[in-house]
Amino acid sequence: MTSTSRRAYGVKGAPYAFLIPATALFLLFFALPIGYAIWLSFRKMQVSGLGLGSRARKEVWAGLENYTDALTDSELLNGALRVLGYGCIVVPVMLGLALLFALMLDSEKVRLAPFTRLAIFLPYAIPGVVAALLWGFLYLPDVSPFYFVLDRLGMPQPDLLDGGPLYLALSNIAVWGGTGFNMIVIYTSLQAIPAEVYEAAKLDGATPLQTALRIKIPMVAPSLVLTFFFSIIATLQVFSEPTTLKPLTNSVSTTWSPLMKVYQDAFGKGDIHAAAAQATIIALATLLLSFGFLRAANRRNKQEAAR
Repeated sequence: MTSTSRRAYGVKGAPYAFLIPATALFLLFFALPIGYAIWLSFRKMQVSGLGLGSRARKEVWAGLENYTDALTDSELLNGALRVLGYGCIVVPVMLGLALLFALMLDSEKVRLAPFTRLAIFLPYAIPGVVAALLWGFLYLPDVSPFYFVLDRLGMPQPDLLDGGPLYLALSNIAVWGGTGFNMIVIYTSLQAIPAEVYEAAKLDGATPLQTALRIKIPMVAPSLVLTFFFSIIATLQVFSEPTTLKPLTNSVSTTWSPLMKVYQDAFGKGDIHAAAAQATIIALATLLLSFGFLRAANRRNKQEAAR
């Protein structure tokens, strides 16, 4: 091989060399754990005799047994239903507030916009566990200033950590923490709309409300799809809020959400094989829902573009 060909080969191979660190990290910390979890989901622990001795417990092939048990597990299914109800509250409220705040900040008459953006976004910077602890103590009647004020005013004091209000209490934590991030995404898209579009709307006599409904919202539809996509994934993976509130109330069980069920089976019962199967099912459900939603959104965009 001549020096010229070696130099050309080195130039062509340079991009692949830069990809080696990222590829190695991806394989080591992402692909390998996923593959290992899938491998564990097809295994189970077989106990012989009294389970005593070094050879009394051994790992054997289980096939689809763990998946069958997971899909027929009432606790996992009930947790999925609870998360569904939780998501029906969180997603529309959070995205609705994010869109409203973004439209208000994009208004020409808004004042103190930088401070307002920071104030709305700041809760997102607070870790979820800290936010859940903060709101959890605000929900406790003995220490909450809200209950103190309601008591002095002679008003009823609802128990937000029991029954139906528990969904509202958990949803409030998610909405409080996630609205700011979604607002920034939508607000950035609004800032990218050309000023000529607004000028044309003014010349046509459009009011600020008509401009928002007929121009701004349709033009930020891709951002709304993106934030909805992220919100769905975050809802399916809810874990920190109910886990943090669990010591404060008996209404939150150790299997309140599917991920809590996975954690309980893996570290509470020590059955990592069943937990791996459940985690794989949750990941597949998230993938299918996300793929289906994105495909429907792309199909709708193509139909609108064809018109």
